[in-house]
Amino acid sequence: MKALITGASSGLGADMARVLVNEGYDVILVARRKGKLEKLAKELGDKATVIVMDVSSTFNCMQLYNKVKKEKIDILINNAGFGLFGEFNNVNIDKELDMIDLNIKGVHTLTKLFLKDFKKRDKGYILNVASMAGFMPGPLMSTYYASKSYVLNLTEAIYEELKKDGSNVSISVLCPGPVETEFNKVAGVSFGVKAKNSMDVAKYAIKKMFKEKLIIIPGFTMKAAIFFTRFVPRKLLLKIVYRLQSKKTD
Repeated sequence: MKALITGASSGLGADMARVLVNEGYDVILVARRKGKLEKLAKELGDKATVIVMDVSSTFNCMQLYNKVKKEKIDILINNAGFGLFGEFNNVNIDKELDMIDLNIKGVHTLTKLFLKDFKKRDKGYILNVASMAGFMPGPLMSTYYASKSYVLNLTEAIYEELKKDGSNVSISVLCPGPVETEFNKVAGVSFGVKAKNSMDVAKYAIKKMFKEKLIIIPGFTMKAAIFFTRFVPRKLLLKIVYRLQSKKTD
């Protein structure tokens, strides 16, 4: 049994790798940072293989797929992604486009490539990592929120297609709130609410993935917050999110 995890060099990706190895899976760790990947692989022993690759490139995603397609991957976890904080008008466009390439195009490409194989074999799990940000617009992190909305909606649509086909392939989307990872440093924010432990989220996500849960939301507070957004007028929700976002700066 084998899993491929992108963004595996730290945070949720690394912790999900640890969880799966403990459950008997071999893992293929994919990320840009060779040193951190090799350190994690050393920790995990002969259960781990390292592929140093930037999956924000569609070409690289194709290369990655071709490199591992004979491995008969059982689980694909699209975890690689990052965020940026700031007004849409002021955020660097090159960084935004890099984010779109990674958060959207990378997830889209790998999901499509591996899903085709999974459907032929009529088995397999795909876990796409989105965020509770995917449920709403996000002033001051507009592109990030929009990218996670794409991942959420794409995963839901594929889920329904698989059900209508009677397929045994499972697809899930993880939508956590703040998690203790390197995300804050990269995005340039500090959360106003307590972040959840990365390992706790990883264990919960893997458990629910195997139970074929479509939308995985760790923690009652986040579930309640997302439920609440359904009943709030859109313009009021925008004001609430803006106020919350503005508190993220140090």
